[in-house]
Amino acid sequence: MDVRQLSRLLVGLALLPLLSEAAGKCERLIVTGSPDAPPYLWRDPADPAHLIGTSADLIQQAGQELGIKVEVLYGGKRAQAQDEVRAGRMDMLLDAPLTVSGLSSFDYIHPPLVRNDYLVWTRKDSTLVYETPADLHGYTGAVSEKSRLSETFNEFAQHQLTLERLPGLTQAFQKLLLGQAEYVLAGRYSGTATAQTLGIADDLLAHPQPIDQPGLFLAISHDSACNEPWLRGQLAKKMTELPASGLTEAALQRNLERWKAQLLQPLSAPKQ
Repeated sequence: MDVRQLSRLLVGLALLPLLSEAAGKCERLIVTGSPDAPPYLWRDPADPAHLIGTSADLIQQAGQELGIKVEVLYGGKRAQAQDEVRAGRMDMLLDAPLTVSGLSSFDYIHPPLVRNDYLVWTRKDSTLVYETPADLHGYTGAVSEKSRLSETFNEFAQHQLTLERLPGLTQAFQKLLLGQAEYVLAGRYSGTATAQTLGIADDLLAHPQPIDQPGLFLAISHDSACNEPWLRGQLAKKMTELPASGLTEAALQRNLERWKAQLLQPLSAPKQ
């Protein structure tokens, strides 16, 4: 074997890992998430087998740029959707909270797909002065049981706050207006849309400083055939690029208007 033949052989051997990695690239991702988390994710009234929202739009945008077909399917309520991904029947969660227990089943993509700012909402005539979470001590608050607060904040709230969990944000705001609660914890966008739709926006004050900012992460099942270093690396890159490009904010505003329009036609919404 001459030097040229040896050189070609060595080059070929060096390329083998790259060729193997390219051949193993994922071509189709089945993803799911909570079906009750607008404007980030909720069931499509026109096609209840699919989920729509900001998170769905962003992962489909990322998939398109990576040459991967992405389907965002309804996998059941939140716990059921997590079980589907944990078991590998679906590949990925779109809105996973970062938890210690989750690390045993999922690989989390950093940074998060979006961050959900939770604000303190009070009546405009309230005497409650809010600057830090400690200011809520001694007051009765309300929160929707669908809220996805961080583990750290939930731990704080359990020991330091008096919070009543209600079926939805509408009930929480109603309790606030009736004087049966002094504040409500609600997402910046979901709170705004609900208040506007109920016609009570002028009666409420949303304090601008978030009390909690849980990240909604992409979480790939350990048992997914698509869970490979190339995909995880590319998705992490996209999670950095999308907010910087303005696409995340544009998707959020678009889906906020989409959800507000749907709220005005509640009978068209699928049952959950």
